[in-house]
Amino acid sequence: MVSIDSSVYGPWAVIAGGSEGVGAAFADELAAAGINLVLFARKPGPLEQTAGRARERGVQVRTVALDLIAAGALDAVRAATADVEVGLFIFNAGANTYGAEIVEGDPDRFQQVIDLNIGAQLRLTQHFGKRLKDRGRGGIILLGSLAGYLGQPQIGVYSAAKAFDRILAESLWIELAPHGVHVLGLVLGVTRTPSMERAGLRMDLPGLNVAEPADVAREGLEHLADGPLWIAGGNFETARRRNGFGRAEIVRRAAEATRRLVPSR
Repeated sequence: MVSIDSSVYGPWAVIAGGSEGVGAAFADELAAAGINLVLFARKPGPLEQTAGRARERGVQVRTVALDLIAAGALDAVRAATADVEVGLFIFNAGANTYGAEIVEGDPDRFQQVIDLNIGAQLRLTQHFGKRLKDRGRGGIILLGSLAGYLGQPQIGVYSAAKAFDRILAESLWIELAPHGVHVLGLVLGVTRTPSMERAGLRMDLPGLNVAEPADVAREGLEHLADGPLWIAGGNFETARRRNGFGRAEIVRRAAEATRRLVPSR
């Protein structure tokens, strides 16, 4: 169990995307530390399973089954959290809900990827960030991806959106540091989550570095005060290479690796 200062990051934590995978792992860790939870996610079943485990730890849990890009989503989040003192906000809801070539894809489907990974994230982070700034302490964790370090075929819009959340985390980190609020962009590589499994990733490839959700969540909480970025799952060298020059060779090699990982691409 991670040691968490509840006087800074409690008494309540809000997790957007808190039903399964890394979001559920965060909930497990925070509940074990005695921090109450507000969990938002689209799927009621997994949401209640995660909430049940947390309640067994003796903490209070509120759940809201909610699509964060639906009309009125921010109002629902505000209503569910208005009367509690929030010390930690985690945005884990970003996902690649649609993949296609940029010039061939459905614009409306691309817009949904943007609305979730950029629009919803910005609205919620602004809301809770302001509360934490006024409070004078707390933390924000924004879940990022190695996909945000370079352009890739079929997932170009998603990759661009993940680049946004990396810069957002860095910007928030420098803005909120004087106010006692820690901000961390937690960058994930291949992680054994239900969403990645549904996407068809071949996690059995020889030599592939696959992280476990529980390990990633612990890393994020352990390094929350070490922002603006933490590369989880032993992927620092991969991130460094992807962030270098020259870009043509880096992008070509990454595209070849992606095709092996997801054969349909």
